[in-house]
Amino acid sequence: MIEFDPTLVHEWLSRSARRFPDKEALIFGEERWTYKNLEQHAWHLAASLNKAGLKRQDRVVIFLDNCTEAVISIYAILKAGGIFVTLEGSLKAGKLKYILQNCSPKVIITHTKKARIVNEALKDSDIKCQIFWVGKQEKIPDDLAFCSFSWENIFSTINKNKRINTSPLPRCIDVDLAALIYTSGSTGQAKGVMTTHHNMISAARSIIQYLDNSEDDIVFNVLPLSFDYGLYQIIMTFMFGGTVVLFNSFLYMHQVLEIITREKVTGFPVVPTIVAMLLQMQNLKKYDFSKLKYISNTAAALPVEHIRKLQNLFPGIKIYSMYGLTECKRVSFLPPQELTKKPSSVGKAMNNCEVFVVDKEGNEVEAGQEGELVIRGSNVMQGYWNDPVLTDETYRQGSYPEDRMLHSGDYFKKDNEGFLYFFGRKDDIIKSRGEKVSARE
Repeated sequence: MIEFDPTLVHEWLSRSARRFPDKEALIFGEERWTYKNLEQHAWHLAASLNKAGLKRQDRVVIFLDNCTEAVISIYAILKAGGIFVTLEGSLKAGKLKYILQNCSPKVIITHTKKARIVNEALKDSDIKCQIFWVGKQEKIPDDLAFCSFSWENIFSTINKNKRINTSPLPRCIDVDLAALIYTSGSTGQAKGVMTTHHNMISAARSIIQYLDNSEDDIVFNVLPLSFDYGLYQIIMTFMFGGTVVLFNSFLYMHQVLEIITREKVTGFPVVPTIVAMLLQMQNLKKYDFSKLKYISNTAAALPVEHIRKLQNLFPGIKIYSMYGLTECKRVSFLPPQELTKKPSSVGKAMNNCEVFVVDKEGNEVEAGQEGELVIRGSNVMQGYWNDPVLTDETYRQGSYPEDRMLHSGDYFKKDNEGFLYFFGRKDDIIKSRGEKVSARE
């Protein structure tokens, strides 16, 4: 019988659990999780979400720092037919309240350390949801106890030696939403980018292809799971059956480099801030980077000077300069062999994606002329949650019937060989530690 590739994001974890049950899928601090154990815990939590009343396409907010519980939650929510919403763990109550009101979650999964912020965000609101608390049960706030579940209690009955429970849960199809990824826009308010299973798998597959990932890869992720490229390190690695080493900060660079050495990391996704910090480090020769195969950069473009220094520091490592935006995940990449020749370029469109540089009337401009980048492909997301006006402004009719094109609001030029060069953003958004924020904030 022919086995086709899975069409749902969570099915890739199940597939890898069948192929590599005892292989390490996730490393977080002292925790080391096999594919089998992750799959078992995701099913167990999915059943608990179902018992708590979660229905197909209900939203579940994950308000956690990078941790194992966040990863388990993502896959459990998908298995239960829901839509996951990963939020930055450092969010203040005001922004959290806005997002909760915007997406109306049925469940919030958070840590008892964040109880004060959650309590403040829910105060005087009409949001009615269950709360799953990670952390010590006795620290669950009394005034939220009526709608609370303890992570500790949920998993107290799990038997790690028992066969994985795959009891019937709501069935999804690939055009169902898998996630809302919140990103700031020109208004300064967070927007929930609607992402289907098909969108996520299509984008992830294209990135895996050009990074040439394999099941032997060990990917080190220090980027927040609320940031799309941090999230996709989990999605992609579980697709190709590798190992993710998860960390919750890149501010402690010595610790980051020690982990790269100790865990024999092969892939290191970064943002320009990480590169700048890395290049300021002293005594780098004491760290072993012999297993590191590639560094991939996203968010803002790397300064040419930093690219040159990286090449000198890691002469045998492939450096991928890329461009993307939350509304379509990834758009282009520069092949490492072109980096010396075209260091300021972000390359050409990735597989299964088309790009055009157009003028104000939507006509494609000639090589060397500046215009707005427009993107077409199955990686293009569905629009903004609860914002049809902004969706229609950003996602417009394309050249073909039923065709939707993403107008990025970013300005580019193409050279005579078709390589793209980024010139500036339409709005006032800046990147800070891998998170998109409005300058107004």
